[in-house]
Amino acid sequence: MTTIAIVGAGPGLGAAVARKFGAEGFDIALVARNQERLDALAAGLRDGGATARGYAADVRDPRSLAAALDRSAQDLSPIEVLEYSPIPQREFLRPVLETTADDLTAAVEFSVLGPVTAVRQVLPGMRALGRGTVLFVNGGSGARPNPRVAGTSIAFAGESAYASMLHDVLAPEGIHVAQLIIPGAITPGHATNDPATLAGTLWGMHTGRSDFRVFSEELPA
Repeated sequence: MTTIAIVGAGPGLGAAVARKFGAEGFDIALVARNQERLDALAAGLRDGGATARGYAADVRDPRSLAAALDRSAQDLSPIEVLEYSPIPQREFLRPVLETTADDLTAAVEFSVLGPVTAVRQVLPGMRALGRGTVLFVNGGSGARPNPRVAGTSIAFAGESAYASMLHDVLAPEGIHVAQLIIPGAITPGHATNDPATLAGTLWGMHTGRSDFRVFSEELPA
């Protein structure tokens, strides 16, 4: 038995990913800022037969994020899959001419330093297992910069570069790194961007272990 750690776990995509991977036999570590909400989400997953626990951490606080991932591996089982999908904060979504250096500092902490912290924490365990998957989830600005959301466009570019480099250097070790780009909103009932559909896409990326970048749907022209 191994664990999927879902960083940015919430009631939408995170919960759907947890249900999908839990149904496939994974233990589930839920990581987000609010312990009470995590506990409620974990309780619902346990009611469905999964093994799940919540660990409060702020992705902009490297020590708390590393500690949460360390505790989850000790409490549950080794982390085989890391999924990084926290929702960007509102200050990251300003137009480019209104974006300040402070805005970008926060966005880079969120989308670059957070992923680096998380990957470095779980990588030794994946190497010990001899396998692993790291799944990054980004919006459309992760593939096409959008001047209306400058913070995420700039920080997602850094996250994408980091993930792409990981994909290349970790593949020989049996560790697959991939990025899911979701243009538009995650919407229940949507043909491609429904949470359960996206969870199935992420499962396919974990098991298929082929392309680095996958789009849930085509980017608008």
